[in-house]
Amino acid sequence: MSLTLLIDLDDTLLGNKMDTFIPAYLGALGKHIANYADPGEMTQVMLAATGQMFANNRPDQTLKQVFDPAFYPPLGLTETQMREPIRQFYAQVFPTLQGVTQFRPEAIELIETAFARGYRVGIATNPLFPRTAIHQRLEWAGLSPQKYPFALIPSYETFHFAKPNPAYFAEFLGMIGWPDGPVLMIGNDPDHDVRGARLMGLPVFLICEGTDEAPAELPAPSGFGPLTDVIPWLDSVPEAHLRPDFSSTSALTAILRASPASLDGLTADLPEHVWPQRPQPNEWSLTEIACHLRDVEREINLPQLRLLISDDDPLIPGINTDAWVAERDYHSQDGPQALKDFTSARIETLALLHELTDADWQRSARHAVLDSIDIKELVSSIAHHDRLKVRRTFQVRRTFAPT
Repeated sequence: MSLTLLIDLDDTLLGNKMDTFIPAYLGALGKHIANYADPGEMTQVMLAATGQMFANNRPDQTLKQVFDPAFYPPLGLTETQMREPIRQFYAQVFPTLQGVTQFRPEAIELIETAFARGYRVGIATNPLFPRTAIHQRLEWAGLSPQKYPFALIPSYETFHFAKPNPAYFAEFLGMIGWPDGPVLMIGNDPDHDVRGARLMGLPVFLICEGTDEAPAELPAPSGFGPLTDVIPWLDSVPEAHLRPDFSSTSALTAILRASPASLDGLTADLPEHVWPQRPQPNEWSLTEIACHLRDVEREINLPQLRLLISDDDPLIPGINTDAWVAERDYHSQDGPQALKDFTSARIETLALLHELTDADWQRSARHAVLDSIDIKELVSSIAHHDRLKVRRTFQVRRTFAPT
């Protein structure tokens, strides 16, 4: 089975109760930077800034870009001023927090079995910490990123959304190339891991101990039990039950929201000279992909959605947008700027969708190619197109910047 596992970290792979860990973390950080900020005030500001990361819905801002202005200025500090003290904290003090966590040997058994079977494994932790803090906690779990080839380990530097936002799961899948086949989310939190994943249409396995009855909040087809039950449960479940279902409005909207974020994450560290390069003569470059997405969003998606919302049974023409690549000379354009422009247009699209009622999603139009189409079907088509282009971006990245 070509299976993708998204596995939570805290209190799943690593014993780490947040109601114990977070006070210890905040206390240690407050003490470390006490010369710069009052520890009590720092705690309150930290919690408020973290709340803003949870609430972020903008695909044009990483969680760090949300956090920094919400944390440093209220304390009268700057990120530049605190860069070295924060680095020292994570290098020297944060490692001492390992003592409040618990090593779980069954986590290593699960991960090694998954890799031995050829499964794709990503660490679906909430990306509210810097990369170093997440990597250290994986080390505490005995799951060094240096040893295990995890498909993705998100952090606040690179991710735009946090659990339980379904866009988090869409961003995660986009960042690993929208893999085909079954996907399973494994985690311990009924809200962050179960509700968020189910809003994205993903099957879930809830990590819980000492119960023979499925929790009421756990919808089928899902599993529950300790970590040691994951593999036996997988062996008992038909593969079809593990296939994602992206047909709900929550999943479709999450895909549209996450696509610019995934594209940003996949290209943020690429040098400019990579953008116009084609992997093969008949394949699009990153610049051509970004320009295509920008123009389709501006000239197709937004106008068609506005038409369906405002008019009764309008006519939607069919347009061959692939021809624009040559006609508009995408190759010579500015790829990174095109991606920014696509993101801005997509934010407009998301604002339109946010205002829709359940009845609005059924508003229909005549279509020159498909006979008829309603808003949900149109958004589904946009989401499918997004997934193809994000997957292609992932493939182009691997060609020019293999990891």
